[in-house]
Amino acid sequence: MLTGMQKVRVHNISMSVDGFMAGPDQSLENPLGVGGESLHDWVFATRSGRHMIGQEGGDTGLDEDFFVAGVTGIGATVIGRNMFGPIRGPWTGDWNGWWGDEPPYHHPVFVLTHQARAPLEMAGGTTFHFVTDGPEAALQQALAAAGGEDVRIGGGASTIRQYLRRALIDELHVAIAPVLLGTGERLFADKTEMSGYSCTRLVSSPAAAHMVFTRQA
Repeated sequence: MLTGMQKVRVHNISMSVDGFMAGPDQSLENPLGVGGESLHDWVFATRSGRHMIGQEGGDTGLDEDFFVAGVTGIGATVIGRNMFGPIRGPWTGDWNGWWGDEPPYHHPVFVLTHQARAPLEMAGGTTFHFVTDGPEAALQQALAAAGGEDVRIGGGASTIRQYLRRALIDELHVAIAPVLLGTGERLFADKTEMSGYSCTRLVSSPAAAHMVFTRQA
């Protein structure tokens, strides 16, 4: 499946203590659901997280190290349509993603969708490619486009589960935030999704507990 030493990785996925990756009632105003933005407080307290949104300062240390690891050595990303935007059905209007004119990826991004759309080239080196023939096809295209670097599966939760069920993810990093959401979108819907994976690292900071799962050969 993989080309050379390329890996398929999931990084910096924030989850509440009660298992939710997004809160309830996701909308244009609340893309991560009600209360969901608090899951990522640990990211935007880091130096690199603040730099990503054009702010100075920020902490170094464990959380910073995990955040930086999640964007290092990545040549392409796969995301679900829900992560790209709130539109359902045929593409309408001029929606170009949540991130403005210059998304934070700076490499090719492959969006899983049932609705065809021409590639969308953005500032800063990001081009969105819309893939209609399934997760395996999107991953193959991403691996080919990554220039020998790794591919990141960026979410949302349902997209990550699709790749876990197919045992196509080599490494999964989950940051558990000290937040209770009560309801929303679960990262893990069935224990069989983690069959063949083991926890190879567990460390914590005051802001998050970091778990790394590795696919066993």
